[in-house]
Amino acid sequence: MLALVDIQSGNLHSVENALRAAGAADVTITADPDRISRADRIVLPGVGAFGACAANLRAVDGLESALRKRVLEDGAPFLGICVGMQLLAQHGEELGHHLGLGWFEGSVRRLDAAGTDAKVPHMGWNDVQPSGNHPLVHSGEAYFLHSFAYEGGEVIASTDHAGPVAAAIGRDNIVGVQFHPEKSQRYGLDLLSRFLKWRP
Repeated sequence: MLALVDIQSGNLHSVENALRAAGAADVTITADPDRISRADRIVLPGVGAFGACAANLRAVDGLESALRKRVLEDGAPFLGICVGMQLLAQHGEELGHHLGLGWFEGSVRRLDAAGTDAKVPHMGWNDVQPSGNHPLVHSGEAYFLHSFAYEGGEVIASTDHAGPVAAAIGRDNIVGVQFHPEKSQRYGLDLLSRFLKWRP
């Protein structure tokens, strides 16, 4: 069973549809810690403000600890999407200072495009440039929509928007992508298909 984590962020069904189009047969939208603790794979999508998504996640008793155990201890493959990736950081600075899950050493800060022609939010198609040969994140073009970005370690792919911006982070069985696979047409579906087969 693939658990698509429901933190009330609004883009669940488009992600579910993309996962099914990529070949997922058993997708369950849930915030139930018991179901998540039994999931074979976990996807955490997120749109909106970092603080609101973090608060929604922590509003469900036992959800954060279930994610931590299943992903960090048991090694279930995990994919974070957009704010779902940002939540992996130690903290975010959108509308205040908010604690993330702290799985990666980094922070989420507002994009700085001062003195350039680039606009914030970063919206539209842009290149994804891997820094190595990760099994999930390949080079190509993906769809981005964000005003804040991850700054820290374990960046496995970048894009360019008034300078380098983290497009993906990863370690062991965990990958987070700043772009939206569900809006990235063939590139996004191919990434999701690889995630469904991934045996880290």
